Amino acid sequence: MSQSTPEPHPEEHPPPGQPQQGFPQQPPTGASQGQAQQPPQGYPQQPPQGGQALPPVAPSEERTWSIVAHAGGILVGFLAPLIVWLSYKDRSARLDDQGKEALNFQLTILIAYVVGWILTMIVIGGLIVFAAWVCTIIFGILGAMAASRDEWYRYPFKIRFIK
Repeated sequence: MSQSTPEPHPEEHPPPGQPQQGFPQQPPTGASQGQAQQPPQGYPQQPPQGGQALPPVAPSEERTWSIVAHAGGILVGFLAPLIVWLSYKDRSARLDDQGKEALNFQLTILIAYVVGWILTMIVIGGLIVFAAWVCTIIFGILGAMAASRDEWYRYPFKIRFIK
């Protein structure tokens, strides 16, 4: 009685070193054959790695969005400069810089508001909140005016949260 090796099932892989007899031929893949790999049917086509580069921002739009970043902090706090910075940081060096500048200032003012509200138990808390409110208005307007003149504005005080 002689032992015979079992015939491999076509879906199984042969053990290493064994010839691939009885296995279906695999189509050549990879760039070595000069063909780009295509996803199987039914799968969405993936965009190229890195995506498409967005166009740079026009100078007039830079001015407008810089004004929004600075003056928007007066109305909605840190949300306006955050949205401007996240939307345009990769498209414009000016909006990247001015968005971060306004965002850092607004986050610093937010801390002053929180500290002021905590200290409202004593009179000093109300003064801190009032001073933060006045600083927000004055420096927001100064930043918006500088942006309207195409200048890069620097706030006189801020904590650098985002570098």
